[in-house]
Amino acid sequence: MSYVTSVLRPDETILATGRMHWIVYARGVVVLIVGLGLALVGLEGSAGTVVKAAGGLMAFLGLLVVARAWIEQATTEIAVTTKRVIQKRGLIWRKTAEMNMDKVESVLVDQSLFGRLLNYGTIVVRGTGSGIEGLHFIANPLALRSTMVVH
Repeated sequence: MSYVTSVLRPDETILATGRMHWIVYARGVVVLIVGLGLALVGLEGSAGTVVKAAGGLMAFLGLLVVARAWIEQATTEIAVTTKRVIQKRGLIWRKTAEMNMDKVESVLVDQSLFGRLLNYGTIVVRGTGSGIEGLHFIANPLALRSTMVVH
């Protein structure tokens, strides 16, 4: 059972869910490819051994970054319900944020050039007294924002 469905009130329904964009894997994949390229380079001698070892280490670090991104993507839940905006992050540690829809004052979407091209961005929900920060790398952020603004 997901966190969002476990905290729903009886008179509350989910209007939209957000997810993290696949771009979260990009950094790790680049490091992994560069590391594999260095590890497979055809240099001979001690210099070749050092380059191959560095490439192997880079490839391993790239795998760790990809695994971390996968865990972050798999454990992040974002939902807009008829009553609240709910965010949950974390596997072992958990960070949650909820805001009643009647407290939402504005919803900001920040998209870079690549974010516009690939349809991802950062959403900031501002409300009376506080807000929900840190909704980074969200796929289709304008549709999620539209759900929050309408209600």
